[in-house]
Amino acid sequence: MWEGHYALLQDHDVQSNVREHKSEQTALADPALKIGQMAYAGSSRRAQVLRAFKLRDHIFHGVTFTAAVGVLIILGGVIVSLVQGSMPAIRTFGFGFLAAKTWNPVTGHFGALPAIYGTLVTSIVAIIIAVPIGLGIAVFLTELCPQALKRPVGIAVELLAGIPSIIYGIWGLFVFAPFLQQYVQPYLISLFGPVPGLSALFAGPPYGIGFLTSGFILAIMVLPYIASISRDVFETVPPVLKEAAYGVGCTTSEVVGKVVLPYARVGVIGGIMLALGRALGETMAVTFVIGNSHNISASLFAPGTTISASIANEFTEATSSLYTASLIELGLILFVITFIVLAAARLMLMRIERKAQV
Repeated sequence: MWEGHYALLQDHDVQSNVREHKSEQTALADPALKIGQMAYAGSSRRAQVLRAFKLRDHIFHGVTFTAAVGVLIILGGVIVSLVQGSMPAIRTFGFGFLAAKTWNPVTGHFGALPAIYGTLVTSIVAIIIAVPIGLGIAVFLTELCPQALKRPVGIAVELLAGIPSIIYGIWGLFVFAPFLQQYVQPYLISLFGPVPGLSALFAGPPYGIGFLTSGFILAIMVLPYIASISRDVFETVPPVLKEAAYGVGCTTSEVVGKVVLPYARVGVIGGIMLALGRALGETMAVTFVIGNSHNISASLFAPGTTISASIANEFTEATSSLYTASLIELGLILFVITFIVLAAARLMLMRIERKAQV
């Protein structure tokens, strides 16, 4: 009997030990299971986040690619529309349109040379006037200007770019042109009249309007581009270079000429070319003060016309298809001139950068 009770107690103890062992295994397995579940949930969440990031990257890439391609499509559409619109004039006049001087809507004879000549002359005059002034402003703001005046002067120069071009035209016609006619042009005629070569540039009666007046107005309009861009690139010159130049006894003009300008020449040329592109396409301001005459004259005092001024003045008056096509071809020529100028500027900048790296 005692042996039977003893066997029952042993079985009970064995079963108790088994249950305790299972409970211990379960207690050890539960945290491991929870950790595994958490790891799986974390990896799943991480995969979802990565998929979301990848989707956003694909969307961003698609948007930027569409924008880049859209610019090319718009540019191509502009070129195609200009070529199609000017085809009647191209078939009628051919390349002679570029060299012809006659612009007569009554007889149907059109030539682009006076407009091309006026566009180039006014832009060159504007750049000749604006570049020294713009560089001078940039040098003053970065090297010589008191700290209290830097911000007001810089803002004043940049505000010139925000004035509408028609305001410049009105001011040029009613204020600036009479001033030139009364004071500046007679003085220039008397000063350069006896000088061979220059007498042709400053010959003729002082009309007040003409190539010179248009060049002055354009110079004021493009001045902020040259001054602002030049100031920004001058500020990128490392101070240690200027301090080293000052340390060996260089003056401010020598530091600007031998350190600042050579270091920042790429940016300066880029700003000048940007200003030139702006001057080539200006319309309203030039229309007010150039005289709108399809003539070619060596004198800067003579009235003339530009491509943009001719289009603005006569597009609403074009009654025949040939007249309209000739004006559209003028726009195509202006597009080509601007493209050539900007492409030449880009090539020049690449050459300068290549030489600097060597």
